[in-house]
Amino acid sequence: MNKDQLVSEITKKQSFLCVGLDTDINKIPEHLRSVDDPIFVFNKAIIDATAQYTVAYKPNIAFYECYGISGWKSLEKTVNYIKNKYPEIFLIADAKRGDIGNTSKMYAKAFLENLPFDSVTIAPYMGEDSVSPFLTYEGKWAIILALTSNKGAFDFQFQESNGKALYEHVLETSQKWGSEQNIMYVVGATKAEMLGNVRAIVPNHFLLVPGVGAQGGSLEAVAQYGMNKDCGLLVNSSRGIIYADTTEKFAEVAGEKAHELQVQMADLMKQFMK
Repeated sequence: MNKDQLVSEITKKQSFLCVGLDTDINKIPEHLRSVDDPIFVFNKAIIDATAQYTVAYKPNIAFYECYGISGWKSLEKTVNYIKNKYPEIFLIADAKRGDIGNTSKMYAKAFLENLPFDSVTIAPYMGEDSVSPFLTYEGKWAIILALTSNKGAFDFQFQESNGKALYEHVLETSQKWGSEQNIMYVVGATKAEMLGNVRAIVPNHFLLVPGVGAQGGSLEAVAQYGMNKDCGLLVNSSRGIIYADTTEKFAEVAGEKAHELQVQMADLMKQFMK
């Protein structure tokens, strides 16, 4: 999916919502746990209930890898279902890969060729050759970790060199590897006050913003500091949507929560898109 297609979908749905499919079998409704492939059954119900309000889905790969082959089968069924039924929706492999070139080439093949993902999250610590293999696929994206929401972000990301924080060096240097057509950045919602500085460095790139909802990030602050003329944001909500209810109405409630966010997003787009 190219940038124009993504922007078109955001405009059409008046939404920049990304639903995180961090599916934990211990948290899904109890009545699903005895069915065949409960993870896929749960995901399918969530997807069908939220698809009209979201422009992206983001399976966190760790929640599937931990179950071995069965988890990978659930993941494959999930992403194929999304691409077959909702091909207009942007699909993110939240894998946070980052390794030397040959290994990265195989990671890129796994997610962008053998699975129908549009993008992969990547840790850029090992430099350009850990990212560049993901940029060789037409219409696919590398989503580079820049400024994260976790407490440990302060261990490295704010360390200064030559008057700039490490995350600023990441943003500046990585722009040379690709373009706004194939690189996005992860910027945590709990660092919303820093989004203005991020935007000064990468004014036209899309930002994937986790941390809204259960992690306490402010959607309005994210829009105020991070939105650009194309919207330029994919704001992720996981637990606040997919685990909003644990009864047989779980999918219906998930749809309601996604709709609530979409309504807020439509209002924010009117206020802050420049």
